[in-house]
Amino acid sequence: MKTLHPEPLTPEAFAPFGDVLDATGDHRLINAGLCRRHHDRATLDFGPEPGRAGISIFRADPRALPYSFDLIERHPEGSQAFLPMTADPFLVIVATGPGATPRAFLTNGAQGINLHRGTWHGVLTPLAAPGLFTVIDRIGPTPNIEEYRYSQPWTVLAP
Repeated sequence: MKTLHPEPLTPEAFAPFGDVLDATGDHRLINAGLCRRHHDRATLDFGPEPGRAGISIFRADPRALPYSFDLIERHPEGSQAFLPMTADPFLVIVATGPGATPRAFLTNGAQGINLHRGTWHGVLTPLAAPGLFTVIDRIGPTPNIEEYRYSQPWTVLAP
C-alpha cells in the first residue's frame, strides 16, 4: 500500500503549489483600529483565455483519516482558492505532475489555500461536516479541468 503522512500546512512547504491564506504575520489596522487587514495574500491567475473571477459555494462530504484516493486534477486556465466557512481542518493533496508522488497537507482550521494555475491537486477533502467552502476560481467558456488517476491508490494516514 502506498502511504503518505500529512504535513502541517506552512507557507514555505506549500509555496511550490500555491498560497496559504491565513490571518498571521504582517497586517495594517483599518476600521478605526478595530480590524487587522492581512493584505494581498494571494495572486489570482485566470490566464490569457476569456474568463473572469467567480465566487462559488461548495459543500463537500466529510472524509476521515486514513483517507484513500487515486484521482488528482488540475485547472490549466486558472488558480483556485478554497476558503473554509467553518473552523475545521481539511486535507490538501498536491503533486508536481501526473504520476508524481503526491504530498498531503493538513490545515489547522484557520487556513485556506490558493492553488496556482495548473497545480495538480486532490479533490476537496474536509475532515468534518458540513464541509462548506467559498471557492474563488475562473468562470469561462472553455474547459478548465484535467484529471489523472494513479494506477494504485494512495492512503493518507492519521498524523
